[in-house]
Amino acid sequence: MSTHPSSVLEADHRELVASFETFIRKELVPLAADLPEDADLPPAELRDYVRRRSAALGFYAGDYPEELGGSGMPFTAVVLLHHAAGRSGCPLAPYALAGSDGPSPLLRHGTEEQIERYLKPLVRGEAVRCLALTEPHAGSDAFQLTTTAVRDTATGEWVLKGRKTFVSNADRADFTLVVASAEGEPTAFVVEAGNPGLRIGQRYDGMSGEPLYELLLEDARVPGDAVIGGPDAVGSALGNGMDSLSRGRLVVAAMCDGIAEYALEQGIAYARERRAFGERIGAYQHVQEHLVTSRAEIEAAKLLTLACARLVDGGTEAPENAALAKLTSSETAVRVVDRALQVHGATGWVRGHPLEFLYRYVRSMTIIEGTSEIQKVIVARSMGLG
Repeated sequence: MSTHPSSVLEADHRELVASFETFIRKELVPLAADLPEDADLPPAELRDYVRRRSAALGFYAGDYPEELGGSGMPFTAVVLLHHAAGRSGCPLAPYALAGSDGPSPLLRHGTEEQIERYLKPLVRGEAVRCLALTEPHAGSDAFQLTTTAVRDTATGEWVLKGRKTFVSNADRADFTLVVASAEGEPTAFVVEAGNPGLRIGQRYDGMSGEPLYELLLEDARVPGDAVIGGPDAVGSALGNGMDSLSRGRLVVAAMCDGIAEYALEQGIAYARERRAFGERIGAYQHVQEHLVTSRAEIEAAKLLTLACARLVDGGTEAPENAALAKLTSSETAVRVVDRALQVHGATGWVRGHPLEFLYRYVRSMTIIEGTSEIQKVIVARSMGLG
């Protein structure tokens, strides 16, 4: 049994996490062994298979109710699975859990038809979606929208016009969730693939991972019932979106905690084996400083993340809690991976080494789901500042 302080918050879901780790070890690790060492992104067909296989086993989208195809897990259990995925070091493990291509909490507010048509296939891992929210001049301030939706009174359709940026999965999504200003209020719409008014623009290739895309809405016409939640839900995207953002931030925090733990394990193992000047480098205080400081920060971040997840299960979804956890865990992960690479020296810097990839990959964690600066703004406002 683990002696780490955070283990007291993991006990209730230990068997579930162990089952997920077995799935990673027995099925995903062998599949990942065939990937090129310098491949940052597994092929789409392989990611799709992992998603469907995980859904069949009950891990993917596990927090969704059983009547929707999920497993009805507490949110704390989902957070622990994301932690385990990050900690595994397996590049396929994150795709075994719902992410930017999977079910969206926005659709939980959908009509019965929308839930049946869009949400259930996502929960089963049979469909891919994307979210078009960010705009060129509305990134962190995401709901200051210039994309508009105007109702055509003659046909009852909505006509969407605007430009979205940094959209994941846009090249392979079955449908897009578009947030636009309708009647002056943020409103979420479903736009299916193949809509003649929806076009992929620029492709953005970053430091690591999957590419992002620009989406152009050029008088894209959608039915009157394309508003998520139905015609009466015009203007509800802000409230519904904030709920999903808070949970998403805790999931990112958990993944960061796992990545940091994996990086620390790599650093400890190397420090125990690598010798310099007649000693294992772990005997030197400068190396110990890197590793001990990392362990202390990881434990603090894990405790915060798990405590916030438990509060969600208890009915408290305070945005400032999720902001604190995401801020702490993402910044911690960046520092821990940096220290672990420093312990490895040139060995960790070489292309193809897991830490070289993580060094590039983890940097995005302080940006996605709201930058660190935005998390600080949320926390500051909860303290009555600003």
